[in-house]
Amino acid sequence: QVQLVESGGGLVQAGGSLRLSCAASGTIHSLGAMGWYRQAPGKQREVVASISRGGSTNYEDSVKGRFTISRDSAKNTVYLQMNSLKPEDTAAYYCQAEAVTYFSGHFNLNEYWGQGTQVTVSS
Repeated sequence: QVQLVESGGGLVQAGGSLRLSCAASGTIHSLGAMGWYRQAPGKQREVVASISRGGSTNYEDSVKGRFTISRDSAKNTVYLQMNSLKPEDTAAYYCQAEAVTYFSGHFNLNEYWGQGTQVTVSS
């Protein structure tokens, strides 16, 4: 199994910054694409940013130029640097990862999610 543990959320004033971290652990053979999603109250979960195994990145339009996703493959960790935060960025942020595990002679590819970390931006 694979566990994703997020950290770094909190309360910040508009214009401030936060850095989210997500560490993957468990019986990981390899990690594929990783991403950050968010869900505000009463809204659907949406992708914020993603990064491929090779480092290619994609961002949701509203965070382009303000958020940066990165990964440290040696640490099985993905980060989300959030600058110039706005009240509309307030949401629970979730880490997602594709991971290959090996068990009983078989490789398995599955998607895993963290438990979420709250980001609140005050105006």
